[in-house]
Amino acid sequence: MVDAGHNPQPSARATLVVIGGLPATGKSTIARALAQHHRIPFVRIDTIEQALTHSGIADASGTAGYITAYALAAEQLRLGLSVVVECVNPIEVTRSAWSATAQHNSAYLLNVEVICSDPDEHRRRAEQRVVDIPDLVLPTWQEILDRDYEPWTTERLVLDTAIMDSDSAVRRITATMP
Repeated sequence: MVDAGHNPQPSARATLVVIGGLPATGKSTIARALAQHHRIPFVRIDTIEQALTHSGIADASGTAGYITAYALAAEQLRLGLSVVVECVNPIEVTRSAWSATAQHNSAYLLNVEVICSDPDEHRRRAEQRVVDIPDLVLPTWQEILDRDYEPWTTERLVLDTAIMDSDSAVRRITATMP
């Protein structure tokens, strides 16, 4: 298990908002807008993994990126700051680690799964989106379809970007935050 940090007495009850879902569903757009709306830190796995890749660390995707993100989020929570994290969060292990990060730092956890229920729209987004992180290679539509993505077994807020825009999504998340 990852040491997510421990702070038995944070300065304020912070919220850890973890926004997950398959690539090209709108996670980054929503997470960025939420962080800007609330003026809280934003931690993005793709940014971390690309920085690790640029540093020359072998196989920077996956575990290293998530472990770094857990530590960065925990540090913000220890300061009493809420934080927005954006990641695919595809398996129970990563979801449990986010839960542990929140719990160890006396923070409220809000899991958000972003989906796009319209497969044609999801494919269009995957094929037409623009890279906003230098040198990041985006997954193809087929790679998105073939990705290991376990069904959720824990409570979460599900947002369908086929029927809602990012402003509506931010309002829904904000209404759910303590």
